[in-house]
Amino acid sequence: MAEHGGPATMTDYIKHHLHFLEKPVGEGSFWVLHLDSIFFKLLCAAVFLFLFLRVARRATTGVPGKFQCFIEMIVEFVDTSVKETFHGKSKLIAPLALTIFCLTFLMNFLDMIPVDWVPTAAAAAGVPYLRIVPTADLNTTLAMSLTVFLLIQVFGIKHKGIGTFVGEMFTAPFHAPNLIGKILLAPANLLLRLIEEAVRPVSLALRLFGNMYAGELIFILIACMTLGASLSSGLTYVMAPLQFVAGFVWTAFHILIITLQAFIFMMLTIVYLSMAAEHH
Repeated sequence: MAEHGGPATMTDYIKHHLHFLEKPVGEGSFWVLHLDSIFFKLLCAAVFLFLFLRVARRATTGVPGKFQCFIEMIVEFVDTSVKETFHGKSKLIAPLALTIFCLTFLMNFLDMIPVDWVPTAAAAAGVPYLRIVPTADLNTTLAMSLTVFLLIQVFGIKHKGIGTFVGEMFTAPFHAPNLIGKILLAPANLLLRLIEEAVRPVSLALRLFGNMYAGELIFILIACMTLGASLSSGLTYVMAPLQFVAGFVWTAFHILIITLQAFIFMMLTIVYLSMAAEHH
């Protein structure tokens, strides 16, 4: 799809589908807002709140309905994961883990929508670009991981106290039996601690972004099969069945990926928060 009609080449088609709806922040600034990522992220959050609040208000003590049973299975699954992983005491961990898992899954699940549906509807409404998967945007995954990073520091200070929290930066992982040894090892401990803390949000962000971006790109490349045939040799009717089979197979496999990535992001968050609450 191009802004004023069909794509001239497959390269134009791919570039169009990978372009964000951007809004500069201030005149002459290099900062931009990806409005489509923000919109769909808020939409997923609204859907999550609506579904869970609706089930909570209509929950029955008798035989639950199918949807209530499904939501209860998710809550029980997350609660069990938290109990097995987090060794501290906090009323925030389980709701946080549930929110992270469900919200990440909903954002990932938007990748199941055929790649041309939303951009075509947006073009008809006068919107030139629109990407639908927020987690295929590094800004979204990095913001999520930085939020987890801040929570790690808050949990560490809350469970250990500011003195112990700061002291562990200079005394772990290498320990010394005397004061002189602790002073000599302090720079190495601090350096390793800073590297460890910096790696966590980066790994969280890149893992989720990389998997979702690759999945989105493969869907676009599958869509290019009939597009390329129609632009080159008119083999659309030959390539269409191959595209259908390839799209079906990748969709089935991608459902596992989006679920697994939501689970991994949730579990790593729980593990990091559990480590922050433990005393060395």
